[in-house]
Amino acid sequence: MMNNSLEQVTGMELTGAEITVRCLMDEGVDLVFGYPGGAVLNIYDEIFKQKGFKHILVRHEQAAVHAADGYARSTGRVGVALVTSGPGLTNAVTGIATAYMDSIPLVVLSGQVPTGAIGMDAFQEVDAVGITRPCVKHNFLVKDIRDLAITIKKAFHIAATGRPGPVLVDIPKDITAQKTAYSYPESVVMRSYNAIVKGHSGQIKKAAQMLLEAKRPMIYSGGGVVLGNAAKQLTELVHLLGYPCTNTLMGLGAFPGDDKQFVGMLGMHGTYEANMAMQHCDVLLAVGARFDDRVIGSPDHFARESRRIIHIDIDPSSIAKRVKVDVPIVGDVAAVLDEMIKLVRAGREKRDTESVGNWWTQINEWRARDCLRYDRASDIIKPQYVVEKMYEVTGGNAWVTTDVGQHQMWAAQFYKFNKPRRWVTSGGLGTMGFGLPAAMGVQLAHPGETVACITGESSIQMCIQELSTCLQYRTPIKIVSLNNRYMGMVRQWQEFFYSNRYAESYMDSLPDFVKLAEAYGHVGMKIEKPADVEGALREAFALKDRLVFMDFLTDQSENVFPMVPSGAGISEMILAEDL
Repeated sequence: MMNNSLEQVTGMELTGAEITVRCLMDEGVDLVFGYPGGAVLNIYDEIFKQKGFKHILVRHEQAAVHAADGYARSTGRVGVALVTSGPGLTNAVTGIATAYMDSIPLVVLSGQVPTGAIGMDAFQEVDAVGITRPCVKHNFLVKDIRDLAITIKKAFHIAATGRPGPVLVDIPKDITAQKTAYSYPESVVMRSYNAIVKGHSGQIKKAAQMLLEAKRPMIYSGGGVVLGNAAKQLTELVHLLGYPCTNTLMGLGAFPGDDKQFVGMLGMHGTYEANMAMQHCDVLLAVGARFDDRVIGSPDHFARESRRIIHIDIDPSSIAKRVKVDVPIVGDVAAVLDEMIKLVRAGREKRDTESVGNWWTQINEWRARDCLRYDRASDIIKPQYVVEKMYEVTGGNAWVTTDVGQHQMWAAQFYKFNKPRRWVTSGGLGTMGFGLPAAMGVQLAHPGETVACITGESSIQMCIQELSTCLQYRTPIKIVSLNNRYMGMVRQWQEFFYSNRYAESYMDSLPDFVKLAEAYGHVGMKIEKPADVEGALREAFALKDRLVFMDFLTDQSENVFPMVPSGAGISEMILAEDL
């Protein structure tokens, strides 16, 4: 039945399981990541019968959601995960929270015990709606089969519009067995949910005027530019104005990383020049960013320098949340920037080019500090060197996922992203274990493309079972493990702020990752000398049809610089030269 056309199925009596699968087909879903269990067996039975989309069997529900997340970040489409009730749902919560913090559009379908058993402590019952409420954009519990199709339509609509985010649909098992006439709406209107798209023209005009009058301007962009598909507009505006631009961790690739106007990533591990320019500018344009604690540090310190702030965001609750702004603009970032570009182009001759030129002179003096330099003559592999060589070997064209820690920051600092959506990382939640399953989602969404997962020996073990999934679905991911035998970022904080008391941060019982990779059916490499780094990378990336696990034994004492201590101001950085 599931192979019938839309016209043939509409109006027919279908079970809830058939409706669920049919809705996904009619929504245009091509990949579903999941793991079966009792509460969703009716749905899985219908998945077995259909050919409209492919199901990817992961080895843990957390990985299902991370893989759907990687798919969503790299394509811009809604990612879909399917999990069972009880532990299936609770295992998925970390992935859901990860997507929520980074505003990633997901629809997570979870099984639930039969409606009559809800609240009775039934086998594998948890309150899915209650558990996920703090970490979803919205959630639903379907209590009537007649509401199932419209609820799934609402879930996709809410997930993808406005500020994106994950939406949970909890489906009791008896609902999947009942029958009703099928109809999937082409669109949905909800009185209580209306995303604002068009920005206020008067505010946009005021913002353009403010930008043109700036003497020390700065353009600060975040993940909202990537999610809003506004990288083209941002780049055009920055080039039109000739002003410096910085990206947040989540915004990397929104503006070309090798452009002369790019001053690097800002924030806790941002460049000296980006952080200093943020602190000392007189007009700041913030686009699709939220001034979070890892970006500006202490709000009180940030407010010490007088500046006028323009803030563009599709989510009104993000504007003026942490800092006072002068010109708030709520709307779709691409649409707002399109309108702003027209105004700037018409008035760009009004710019104070002399003052802006002096500002660039100051920025270039800050750049001359070379805050990212490291010891290139070391006889121990430096992690920065591995990332630099990987950038060189891949020509900057890889899709790169990461886990969380020092390796994540080095990847952000040393791999220059020139295109949006090529950088896939957990920012807001900082989820170890994200990198490998996210890479699976990226690779399955972009078969034939080069996908690399930069990780550490601690993070990779969080979801290492997904090496089995990678073998089953032939995902030729290249795993670049920067192995320093420590929980690196934890060790760095313990060195700086806990008098070198390395409490439980040392990894003294690591597996042989080469043998482990081979046990899963993949290629393993162990690299111990700097002279072997480039050769290993070239050999690995040349293996187009195999997953390769590269275990680079790196300097155990290497730290990430610059670093803004917790609670300090954005310009109060620790540099390598200060120690």
